[in-house]
Amino acid sequence: MTSQPLNPSIIAALGDFEKSNAPSVWANLDKKQVLAEIKIRLNDPFQVNQGGQPFCGPASILFELIRKQPLRYVQICRSLFETGSFQGQTKRIQATERLRRSQGRLRMSQADWMVLATLRESENLIFPVEPDAPDILRNLAGMTKSWEIKGWTSEVLGYRQVKYIHTYIYGETEALNTAAQVIASGGVAFALITAEGLLGNGNKPFLPYPNHWITILGNISTQRGLLWSNDTGRFSMDVYSWANKYHIDLGKGPFEDYFWGVVWGSM
Repeated sequence: MTSQPLNPSIIAALGDFEKSNAPSVWANLDKKQVLAEIKIRLNDPFQVNQGGQPFCGPASILFELIRKQPLRYVQICRSLFETGSFQGQTKRIQATERLRRSQGRLRMSQADWMVLATLRESENLIFPVEPDAPDILRNLAGMTKSWEIKGWTSEVLGYRQVKYIHTYIYGETEALNTAAQVIASGGVAFALITAEGLLGNGNKPFLPYPNHWITILGNISTQRGLLWSNDTGRFSMDVYSWANKYHIDLGKGPFEDYFWGVVWGSM
């Protein structure tokens, strides 16, 4: 899953970063290591990995940033490494001094951690809670919320039209058909799911709840089936999560149990 040869502007930006004498503002990061990991991800965005951290939302955003805006990815990494912040579309995204001075085992690559930890830390500081969001989502502690994914889709990825379609009761077909149209036109789509239900091979959860964000890649198929029957109909799609490409293919009933909504962004 490698990309095309890097654009000369990206190569130049990497060279400028490499030659820069500006010191790091991070206590735990090595410049050579960070640069090496950036180059690996530019050649293969599927290397982005949240590791052992609860960074699924930011990881989904970072994956699409590298795929669609590789030069901006390099610029954001350099700005974060040298200044501890970067400019979003309307806000300055800042890593706190506490985060920059943190020590210990990162449980993931340095380049990913620098970006993902900054996004995760600042989520609830810059994006106001949506008061009309469903209680089940508002009450989930320690996880990226739909309004935060919407915020990053706008601030980091720069999409002007951003919307969340929730599927708590119904709406899976509409959400996926919309996602397919958005992706085909150059936009992005992120799904909120129950990871054990859609990505796991083991026992399915007895009481499903939303706990994981994934990037929808495409190859979407929706077979609605009979409205009154969960035994007919089928949904399938390709997604990114945990540094891998997955193909989800499930019947209507189980898919609806584990699929909670889509955030999409387009120009």
